[in-house]
Amino acid sequence: MPAVTVENPLTLPRVTAPADGRQRPVLHVGTAPSGFEGEGFPVRRAFAGINYKYLDPFIMMDQMGEVEYAPGEPKGTPWHPHRGFETVTYIIDGIMNHRDSHGGGGTITDGDTQWMTAGSGLLHIEAPPEELVMAGGLFHGLQLWVNLPKRDKMMAPRYQDIGSGQVRLLTSGDGGALLRLIAGDLDGHEGPGITHTPITMLHISLNPGAELTLPWRPEFNALAYGLAGRGFAGAEQRPFRTGQTVVFGNGDALTLRADGTQESRSPNFEVVLLGGQPIREPMTHYGPFVMNTQAELAQAFEDFQAGRLGTIPADAA
Repeated sequence: MPAVTVENPLTLPRVTAPADGRQRPVLHVGTAPSGFEGEGFPVRRAFAGINYKYLDPFIMMDQMGEVEYAPGEPKGTPWHPHRGFETVTYIIDGIMNHRDSHGGGGTITDGDTQWMTAGSGLLHIEAPPEELVMAGGLFHGLQLWVNLPKRDKMMAPRYQDIGSGQVRLLTSGDGGALLRLIAGDLDGHEGPGITHTPITMLHISLNPGAELTLPWRPEFNALAYGLAGRGFAGAEQRPFRTGQTVVFGNGDALTLRADGTQESRSPNFEVVLLGGQPIREPMTHYGPFVMNTQAELAQAFEDFQAGRLGTIPADAA
């Protein structure tokens, strides 16, 4: 970990926060419980137990793995429906095939992102390729769910495949951090992901002992999740580590710092940093559907059962 790196970060554009930026305080540090998803692959539920008012417009995020599969062990998800939101699947290590009932799909691997706008609804499957199932190997990634405002919930489905080479690479003022900007804007730099709900998504690698202060849009929320290693959040230096989520308060700058010593399996402190403009609409979520009302949820289930969200392609049945 991770797949997208550079030999010399000092060749990259640098991001710095204004000296007079108002630092976001740390409101909460929570530990993600572990569970299983799909056909039985292990996940950490990054947002479990966090009040939705701090998450909005994000709904859930699972860290998939990190797991070293033996031959025959790799697992995925069966065909399943979605409606009313976007799924963002970011593969750090390993490989995954995906396909939907609208003809979208492809293969994502080391550093790639698959951005699926479910909108009005579709059927979807994610599965490891046959060669990974036969040989086993390392698998590690994230899946993030981003809500859609009411006006966009029934839009036509859409796919974006964001290759690792498209990710915008940036660094800190001293070169001690590598920033992979997947979506949104940061200090005038734009990530490749096209979003309906304004968000920013980064994967950050901090060298041991390095500190990073970023400008952050004041109208966005801010969440940090530890993928590997350990470090600190905020000017108050609240500790957090692998499998923990930080909720920041209001402000227009935020600070992360890596511990001076890291785990042997990961030389750097790896963090996913998220921010988004809250939608501030009623949200009701059950299974694979995210809508505004219980009646809309019931309609989604009815439409799925009636086959109105699509059908499994004949060559995949």
